Amino acid sequence: MLPIAAFCAGIALCAFLPELPDARWLWPTLAGAVVLAWRLDGSRRQIALWLVCALAGLGYAGWRAELRLAEALAPQWEGRPVEFVAVVRGLPDPGDYGVRLNAEVEQVLTPDASLPSRVQLSDFRGGDWPAGSRWRLTARFKARHGTANPFGFDGEAWMWSEGLLASGSIGKGAVRLEDAQDALARIDRLRAAVQARIRQVLGDTREAALIGALTVGAQQAIARAEWQRFSRTGLTHLVSISGLHITMVAGLAAALAAGWLRLRPTLRVPPRLVIAAVTVLAALAYALLAGFSVPTQRTLFMLACAACLLASRRAYTPFQVWWLALAVVLLIDPFSVLAPGLWLSFGLVAALMAATLARRRPPGKLRAALAGQWAALVMSLLPLALFFGSLPLVSPLANAVAIPYISALLTPLALLAVALPFDALLFLAAKLAEGFFWAVDRLALLPSWSLPGLPWPLLVLGALGSLWLIAPRGVPLRGFGALLLAPALLYSPPRPEEGTLRVQVFDVGQGLSVLLQTARHDLLYDTGPGQAERVLLPQLAGLGVRRLDALMLSHHDNDHDGAAAGLLAAVPVTRVWAGQSASLAGLRDDAVPCAPGQSWVWDEIRFDVLWPPAGLAEEDNAHSCVLRVATLTRAVLLTGDIGLREEDDLVARYGRALASDVLLASHHGSRGASGEALLQAVAPHWGVFSAGYRNRYRHPHPQTLARYRAQGAEVLRTDRLGALQIELGKTLALGAFRRQAPRYWRVRAEAGDDEVTAAAGR
Repeated sequence: MLPIAAFCAGIALCAFLPELPDARWLWPTLAGAVVLAWRLDGSRRQIALWLVCALAGLGYAGWRAELRLAEALAPQWEGRPVEFVAVVRGLPDPGDYGVRLNAEVEQVLTPDASLPSRVQLSDFRGGDWPAGSRWRLTARFKARHGTANPFGFDGEAWMWSEGLLASGSIGKGAVRLEDAQDALARIDRLRAAVQARIRQVLGDTREAALIGALTVGAQQAIARAEWQRFSRTGLTHLVSISGLHITMVAGLAAALAAGWLRLRPTLRVPPRLVIAAVTVLAALAYALLAGFSVPTQRTLFMLACAACLLASRRAYTPFQVWWLALAVVLLIDPFSVLAPGLWLSFGLVAALMAATLARRRPPGKLRAALAGQWAALVMSLLPLALFFGSLPLVSPLANAVAIPYISALLTPLALLAVALPFDALLFLAAKLAEGFFWAVDRLALLPSWSLPGLPWPLLVLGALGSLWLIAPRGVPLRGFGALLLAPALLYSPPRPEEGTLRVQVFDVGQGLSVLLQTARHDLLYDTGPGQAERVLLPQLAGLGVRRLDALMLSHHDNDHDGAAAGLLAAVPVTRVWAGQSASLAGLRDDAVPCAPGQSWVWDEIRFDVLWPPAGLAEEDNAHSCVLRVATLTRAVLLTGDIGLREEDDLVARYGRALASDVLLASHHGSRGASGEALLQAVAPHWGVFSAGYRNRYRHPHPQTLARYRAQGAEVLRTDRLGALQIELGKTLALGAFRRQAPRYWRVRAEAGDDEVTAAAGR
């Protein structure tokens, strides 16, 4: 199995490379390794064979990636209207800001234009887009692009793994054509009909949403608050149609087939072939009903591979079947290595097998269940920390009860209820779902253990410790594995040195959120837009920030204080400043208005509030809190959304006292901010622009960028560099996420506007 493992490792390696392997050296190296494997003998031949398999996997993944990259949206067509014909695939997602849907492009009608085969579309007018319908429509596209931060959900990785290479906004004048009649369209219409029946019978309830998610994969109907509760209890994986559900349904079908075969002993077909066929067909039917998403495809391929091997007359060990199934999945979908579900599903299966490895006789059912639960708990610690940044303390207990409840009871009943025309079964399934929510609501109140982002040496050490802990009894010193795992669970990220200021500018899209860290204190300036769980909270958790000494909300605008409610509900905050009290309406009643003259010192770092003055006319942007933070030799100036008039007043009040090495550009770099007077007074080395990729305001404006360059300042843009980390100490040091973690599939920074060094000193 080692050659197969090497092949899988080669495919996995490709996903984390900054550039695709160059065929000019890859294929000659592979040919040389083949010659070595043929000429050598013994252990050296084995090593050469492993090298051949690893290079073959790397080359195969690189070839598939080149084919996908060839479909990417051409830069010259970003933002331009393109007319095309497309089929709606899957179930549309009606959200708060319109409908989002996936579409398969049939034909591009605009001359010389080209589009990827699959795109993600948004209709902000909230139209009706039935599943399987065909349309002639016009949309403006941008390349796959998401916020780029060190921790939390990576939108670009998800879009790449799903094959969604562009996203577009639908324009007016869409014309519906004759509906598609292919198999996937028919299945999507069936799924939509099932979801409509569930809603008709049960109403717009959370129980109906859960049943829809478990039967037809309609996860978009589940409210965000429910997802947060699932996350706090470690039950998120049970709500989506995962490998566990498909495996349970396939296992139930196999058990029924085995029982039927016992009643038909004279059947000419070998029983193992019948059971294998029924298992795969049941998994295929459920995967199709769930929309044949990438996670369900992975599980189907794994089960099909395992069924074929087990149906053959050759004897395979469980781990041989596991490796072969993994190889088949990666061969079909080499981009699945970017999906956490692949690692969680295959990893937990491996852990369960390892729990019973090398036993002389099978353990009892209770003992086997406890051993499996222990193995799953130990092996899930690091993946949960890596992918989600927290460990719900109640997760082991919740999963021990919820897994059989959801997978063996609620899901089969829900599938039976949608297959049969009896509403009573749907009401019974809703009662079971109600009981599930009753338990989740109470378990979600229990605390979680937040874990920071781990450096790779601790991840490797912790993985070895986890494997050691679940090793068979014959392995000596198993308890020593806990010592290897402990550093990962107890790790705390290093703080700035005394007298050094660390500035973390998060990539929140079109908005602003900046974390200011001293040796022992943390201040958050603005929260960015939307939900705190989307970007802000994962970054704070990844940096090891469990509480904030201060929160400063510059002014009441969604792109600056939109995530304040979610932040305050999740993170203790000692003190709050606000430019406008409306930012905290109903959240905190102890906020202090920003006012010039407010000043304090933390760990040799001085904080000074410079704006807004008392009696200022009521205007949102003009009320922005302006904060200057200075070390003994360096300074950063945060200006919120103030405009040219406020900037001129600041210069008149403080003059050269505004001088700072780093300037957070006013109003995201709009034309009506960052005037010459302010730039001359501040004289920044770096101008930081926090703006969304191809945002509708066209921030930052070219004239504003030109003013910064005229002052000799280098431009740093979050839409092109991702999250930024700036150290202000004896020297200036810069880290840009897209430069520090380059991947061949990640959107690259455009040259010219942001040519900066990943770590620079001044």
